Amino acid sequence: MQPFFVVLEWQYPVITPMRKFIEQWKRAWRVRSFREQLVVTVPVLLISLVALRIFLEYIEHRSGVMIADPVLELLPVIDLTWITFALLCSGLVLGIATLCFRPYALVRTLRAFVVMTLLRIVYISFLPLDPPPEAIPLVDPFVQVLGSGVVLTRDLFFSGHTATMVLLALAVPWRDLKIVLSIGALAIAICDILQHVHYVIDVLTAPCFAYAAHGIAEWLTVKEPEPPKTLPSPSNRMM
Repeated sequence: MQPFFVVLEWQYPVITPMRKFIEQWKRAWRVRSFREQLVVTVPVLLISLVALRIFLEYIEHRSGVMIADPVLELLPVIDLTWITFALLCSGLVLGIATLCFRPYALVRTLRAFVVMTLLRIVYISFLPLDPPPEAIPLVDPFVQVLGSGVVLTRDLFFSGHTATMVLLALAVPWRDLKIVLSIGALAIAICDILQHVHYVIDVLTAPCFAYAAHGIAEWLTVKEPEPPKTLPSPSNRMM
């Protein structure tokens, strides 16, 4: 008699990834260090995102400096808000859905988001900038619904949208998906520049900060244990 899961996989192919998902999380959950890091990481991420939101609303009342950007002066101003958020949301869904099948990589990526959020708070604090003169505000539809409705214009150095896509490209395991997310990051960077919501330097430095956050998170996160090596049977040893 065939095992229950084998019959289901033959009749319903979608069962196969579901089974792998469950097995990966069962295996990871047995490791105490993984459980501890997951339980700590999720609330810390939520707290850091709330803190970032409060901080960004606070700095909207702060005056900054406007830097000369010869590249922006040559480019037209185009409202690409919905294209930007369509790219970002697609990348987030694709990246996180993929990482859910790799629990250790998911925890490492969530920690990288925490590190990157802290880096943004630090650098925006010490580099008060005013937006480019012809900037079209990038109105986040989720923030407008869930937040206080304040339109953010001074969260400039470095570009959070571009850095997020680069971080996902670094985190996912497959080369083809890395290429897709990298193209998405490049497209978002171009949209930010054409909409004049960021200086060019904000976009160019974003991948560097994403790479740094990924490296720090990898150093802080427990490594996935290697699967046990199967020893050859006595009959194979004699052959």
